[in-house]
Amino acid sequence: MSYKRQFVSLSESVAPFFVGVDLGATNIKVGVVDDLGRPMSWLVTPTEGQRGPEDAAKRIGEAAIESIQQAGLDRKDIKCVGLGSPGTMDIPNGMLIDPVNLKNWNNFPIRDKLSEYCGLPVAFSNDAAAAAYGEFWVGAGRNHRSTVLLTLGTGIGCGIIFDGKSIVGEHSHGAECGHIILDMAEDARLCGCGQRGHLEAYASATAVVKRTQESLDSGVKTSIVARIANGAQLSPKLVSEEASAGDKFALEVVDQTARYLGIGIVTLIHTIDPDGVLLGGAMTFGGCSTALGRRFLDLITQEVKRRAFPIPAARISIDFASLGVDAGFIGAAGMAREEFKRKN
Repeated sequence: MSYKRQFVSLSESVAPFFVGVDLGATNIKVGVVDDLGRPMSWLVTPTEGQRGPEDAAKRIGEAAIESIQQAGLDRKDIKCVGLGSPGTMDIPNGMLIDPVNLKNWNNFPIRDKLSEYCGLPVAFSNDAAAAAYGEFWVGAGRNHRSTVLLTLGTGIGCGIIFDGKSIVGEHSHGAECGHIILDMAEDARLCGCGQRGHLEAYASATAVVKRTQESLDSGVKTSIVARIANGAQLSPKLVSEEASAGDKFALEVVDQTARYLGIGIVTLIHTIDPDGVLLGGAMTFGGCSTALGRRFLDLITQEVKRRAFPIPAARISIDFASLGVDAGFIGAAGMAREEFKRKN
């Protein structure tokens, strides 16, 4: 089943309250969350990155206040704001260093600027870490002590929650697991980061399109050719539709993607040994609601069991994430909650 946002009313909510912010390259999602991780309000506003980080921080602050009002609360009722942002970043100092999809936002003190504009303390984290925390707190990982979330989209994001704590690393670059090396050859596939052989270069949505296009260029027989000739754009969604309709080549693309992800997950298991690994993002081939999505998950699991050490292979839970696009803002609010608890 797909995720459906359900709000809790002020009368049913449990204090204290937190605001979560999911800052993306296209949109900013903001909402109030109660102490049990339930949304009380939600709104979305365009990022408009070309207007610069100062303008964005101001508008996020305004959106935070609006979300508080939507929830029927006052600013004094909010203990902390959580901000999940794309990297690269310096988390201890609240700085955006060089975010790839937010041009000219370099070396910007976004945590403190947001705090200034909304008048509340702000907890700062990586966006994938925030989404992972959301799934760990109230999503598909809520029964696990440790969770890895892989978000499959243009790239592959990752968040790691171990014993309730987000693994961010000594230099704020922890959990960059989309850049696990699968292929060390000099001519390995080129990743969006500029290096070769990374998981993202083989199993992201960008990689699926690139691998498919290469086969189309070589003359492979597939129903995708007719779809494109009729005006469809090559995308993982198109591959998914044709695979679901029985196209052999499209199905092979999905299956190979599952194999690559399974190999990457084995490395994570041997490094972290988590309770569970979750798959989220836009490219899950329908998730658990479709036969193709279930096949995709089964093949990943089979690859893991074939390659990993026997005990973790037998005990690991691999599943789809459950919070959809809300994982980021709910998780950011959850991480704000953890910071508040640590300080009080």
